[in-house]
Amino acid sequence: MENEDVRWLDSNEVDTWLQLWSMVAWLPTRLDAQLREDAGLSLAEYHVLSQISMAPERRIRLSELAEVANITISHLSRVVSRMENAGWVRREPDPTDGRATLGVLTEAGWEKVVATAPGHVATVRRYVFDNLTPEQVRALGDAATEIVAAVAPTRIARV
Repeated sequence: MENEDVRWLDSNEVDTWLQLWSMVAWLPTRLDAQLREDAGLSLAEYHVLSQISMAPERRIRLSELAEVANITISHLSRVVSRMENAGWVRREPDPTDGRATLGVLTEAGWEKVVATAPGHVATVRRYVFDNLTPEQVRALGDAATEIVAAVAPTRIARV
């Protein structure tokens, strides 16, 4: 793209972009630190456990989980192996498609999520929601929805 074709950011957009960049850089670091200290989990591991916990019957195809978690199947396989060793997740063949594998949350995995969630939610609240008005929360949600749809329309985390 030639320089004359670029729609340069105005000062408000530059400020917003730099704040977004800082948030994307620092927030996961803070969340990861809390999870490692309090629960011995990385943010990626907790995200995987929580996504399985919210799936119907606490089971999800690993390929779908990799999409939602935005990690490669290879990376997910290593994460799931660590969780299997801890007794939190087990793999099962998908009864509807023998080529696919399900990640299934065990009772111990559910207990880990239940024990970990309060500290994680408190940290999310501390760094995000306690700093925003209800109107700002709605605006942030709307903006995040639009940005995620633009960059990764099939990779929407479960709620």
